[in-house]
Amino acid sequence: NNVCLSSTSINTFKWFLFMVDLNSYSFLEMFLNRIPPLCFIKPGLILICSNLSDIIFYKKIVKCWEIPQTNFNSLKKYEAGIVLGGFSEYDYITKRHNFKKEADRLIYSINLYNNKKIKKIFISGGNGSLINTDYKESETIKEFLIQHGISKSDIIIESKSRNTKENAVETSKIIDLKKRYLLITSATHMKRALFCFNKVNIDVDPFPVDNSMSRASKNIEYLILPRARTFELWEELIHEIVGLYVYKITWKN
Repeated sequence: NNVCLSSTSINTFKWFLFMVDLNSYSFLEMFLNRIPPLCFIKPGLILICSNLSDIIFYKKIVKCWEIPQTNFNSLKKYEAGIVLGGFSEYDYITKRHNFKKEADRLIYSINLYNNKKIKKIFISGGNGSLINTDYKESETIKEFLIQHGISKSDIIIESKSRNTKENAVETSKIIDLKKRYLLITSATHMKRALFCFNKVNIDVDPFPVDNSMSRASKNIEYLILPRARTFELWEELIHEIVGLYVYKITWKN
């Protein structure tokens, strides 16, 4: 139910952005049609202005939302790094993982382990899909970690969770709640994750990865050329904002 509410809100917002763009087009077209010499450059100016408004506004919002990256050298030592799933898929035919852009979660957990910042790697994540429910991400990632030199005894998994709330709830049933952990997930996802883990009394410090801010660019090409990716970024961000407030409203202790 929470997922449905979040998805509806997100799709509504996507249509809102689309209508804002249409209104921008209409205003610019009306203005440019009054100046005949500019009619030749009208399409380009419309695309530039629309793209600038989306990109710049997105950057301002996401900068306020995301938790800044943690200085690696300032980290303490933790009992384990809790890595939230959703960063990979598994091809059972080729026996290989297909990693998504959120794969920084796994990459940094290995880095933290190798640098002795975390004693163990805890992978939280089953399968959030409505189909192919036999796939358990944490189980296949455990095998991946073992194949890449991580001691089997230093890997802990839970494979029942289907969303962030269940990540926290199922993790709380396994770990020692008296110890402190490092929570590793994407920067845009971190606020929602922290809320959930605090609700189940797991003592965590955030270690955000995959920060959107680090992808910002001042190149003219980046600012001028239209990018469909902007709408995807908005969808991801609104999903997290709406998701957090849905949890705050609906969470029952």
